[in-house]
Amino acid sequence: MNEIQLERVAFEPGKSFKLFSPRLRNTFLWHYHPEFELVYVEADAGIRHVGSHISGYTQSDLVFIGSNLPHLNFDYRLRSDYHQIVIQLREDFMGSAIAVSPEFAIINQLFKKAAYGIAFHAETKAIVTKKLKALARLNSFEQLVELMKVFNILAHSNEFTILNTDDVSLQFFLKDKIRMGAIYEYIDANYNRKPDVNVVAGKVNLSTAAFCRYFKRQTNITFTDFVNQYRIDIAKNLLMQDKNVTETCYAVGFESLSYFNKLFNKVVGENPSEFKNRLI
Repeated sequence: MNEIQLERVAFEPGKSFKLFSPRLRNTFLWHYHPEFELVYVEADAGIRHVGSHISGYTQSDLVFIGSNLPHLNFDYRLRSDYHQIVIQLREDFMGSAIAVSPEFAIINQLFKKAAYGIAFHAETKAIVTKKLKALARLNSFEQLVELMKVFNILAHSNEFTILNTDDVSLQFFLKDKIRMGAIYEYIDANYNRKPDVNVVAGKVNLSTAAFCRYFKRQTNITFTDFVNQYRIDIAKNLLMQDKNVTETCYAVGFESLSYFNKLFNKVVGENPSEFKNRLI
């Protein structure tokens, strides 16, 4: 497993942005880049790890990421088919226009907030998704015009969540030499078998106490809470594949149906049956 990586983004000649649809589901790419990035992913359920923020998404996700903000690829370990649209902007995208033009003042504020990572939802996500899916049919100039319309919509929206409450220092992640990939791999292989914090601590050459402190500092949640959240994300995926609640509960490693229902409700905001009936 590699440590955090600098992704070197290559642009086509004469283009100020890159539009593509990566497929990296079996690759752990914990990375950063100077370019701003707008990501849309359509999938049953997946992991969102941006800076120190970790959460799950269901059906789709739309996130705007600032310069050098570390993040995991949004299709990591997806278990069903998915579609992804990624737009990366050159560091000098639009020159100084966004920063100095009064007409772009609100978009400039959006770009500043992107330093913390922003997830958009509800009607804003639906409108922007439609525009992003239409970009491939346009020429470069038309794409640029539509992109500015997208940023204007996002800038005026109040349907968003700021993912990191504190300034996420890249230097903190660069100084850290522990391989997060090894931790993810262990959890993914053992989430249904009672993952052992002592075992995973040994894998990254830390004492259990030191690992617990490291993991909480790195993710803002405990190892146990992260494992349970990971299980719930997989449970959502299974429920959307028409598995029943009981078999889903045991398939993701819970031994008590009542505890599974309680935890699912706490994480998702509704019980598994309600979630299943709403989405199937």
